[in-house]
Amino acid sequence: MRVAELWRYPVKSMRGQRLDRAEVLADGLEGDRLLRVEDERGLVTARRKQRLIPVETAIGDDGEPLVEGKRWRSGAVAERIREIAGEKASLVPTADGARFDAAPILVCGDGALEAHDADRRRFRPNVVVEGVEGLSEREWVGAELRIGSATLRGVEVCERCAVTTIDPETAAVDPDVLRQVNEEFDGIMGVYCAVERPGTIAVGDEVEAGERSPS
Repeated sequence: MRVAELWRYPVKSMRGQRLDRAEVLADGLEGDRLLRVEDERGLVTARRKQRLIPVETAIGDDGEPLVEGKRWRSGAVAERIREIAGEKASLVPTADGARFDAAPILVCGDGALEAHDADRRRFRPNVVVEGVEGLSEREWVGAELRIGSATLRGVEVCERCAVTTIDPETAAVDPDVLRQVNEEFDGIMGVYCAVERPGTIAVGDEVEAGERSPS
């Protein structure tokens, strides 16, 4: 098995940035989910505002998030966020709040992704592993995954939500995507992983899955 794709999401619920190499820190990929959108009701995700999903994000050379190529603190970005998510919406750092749904890194195997055959960006993986047979990624819960110089541990399977129905280019909603996940994959796609040993991972790195820890 090898790493086929690497992704980070500088802003929660916005488009990911594809990488050739990533630093894995104790709390996830460097630059992942540094910002989130909030309004007067609290956290705003694509479940409420589907138009967030196609918005381009990246990390600049100085380590600061960019939204559609502009610095996130700029007036132009503030206006864009209000346009998409409402007049009370703004970007805020995630340092003082939850960055992740269950664990820092989501790993998906190509066997399950290819069996579903939707645009794999809908499932918002951090790491896509190629050479995974069928749905065997589910066996990684409780097991070590050694990738490059980093070690991850599977925590739990990822139960998918309505975000998968949102087209990553147009924000159009297709309920059949999630319906297929529910009917053919028990609602599951991917495995949430914690970081056991920080390190560097790159596209092409070998992925070695260890034995499950005793429950």
